Amino acid sequence: MKKAVFFDIDGTLWDEKQQIPDSTREALRLLKENGHYLFICSGRTRVFIPDKELMPLGFDGIVAGCGTYGEFQGETKFYHKLEKEQVERLCGYLKKLNTGFVLEGRYALYMDRECFHPDYRFYDQISKELGDKLLRVSENEDNIEISKFCVNYVKQGQKELEQELEQDYFIIHRDGGFMEIVPKGFNKATGIQEMCKILGIAHEDTYAFGDSTNDLDMLQYVAHSVAMGDGMQEAKDAAEYVTTALWEDGIYNGLKHYGLI
Repeated sequence: MKKAVFFDIDGTLWDEKQQIPDSTREALRLLKENGHYLFICSGRTRVFIPDKELMPLGFDGIVAGCGTYGEFQGETKFYHKLEKEQVERLCGYLKKLNTGFVLEGRYALYMDRECFHPDYRFYDQISKELGDKLLRVSENEDNIEISKFCVNYVKQGQKELEQELEQDYFIIHRDGGFMEIVPKGFNKATGIQEMCKILGIAHEDTYAFGDSTNDLDMLQYVAHSVAMGDGMQEAKDAAEYVTTALWEDGIYNGLKHYGLI
């Protein structure tokens, strides 16, 4: 019976230097060879998922943007973007906070460099990765298309900020001093559910690998969930099985545990 296996990227498929263990490559090859579906399931929006590095590993599809986007064999199956009025209201509010924020879309990311501390390296990193797909907020406000966003913590008024956002969004507190913000009703689990419904994949045939707090929904939703051995404790607590660390053949051992390879 064909199974569908969903993999987080950061901390699961690759490390902080975007290095992928050879054992992971071999595990994915065997998984594909055995006839199963391979999916990326990421909080990153589609534009920030590098095809060159990941898609040759055998992935059939992608669930991106915390469940707001899905594609299968190169075809977009669903995309839930924010309405234009929401984006306009959001941009106006975030600009008043005097803090950095990143608007995340299907085709581009939007951020104004001057909103971040001069030593903030994330801008340089994504600028190198995205090139002309990293755009300024200030120069594109009439054409912004996004499904989620991130906001740095503010020194004053953090509680008020969260209360404002909680009306329409779900807040994921991440390491590195920022919050990942997703429209209510969407997460990795809803994306998996929508994709499986479209493809006719039974729930009992679903598996997921993750390592952090933004993986909790999918780890709790799928029939069989695996947390990386070097992942966050919250992910381990939510998973059915805890495999070894990323560089200790974690993906390979997790798939072997379930007899998928």
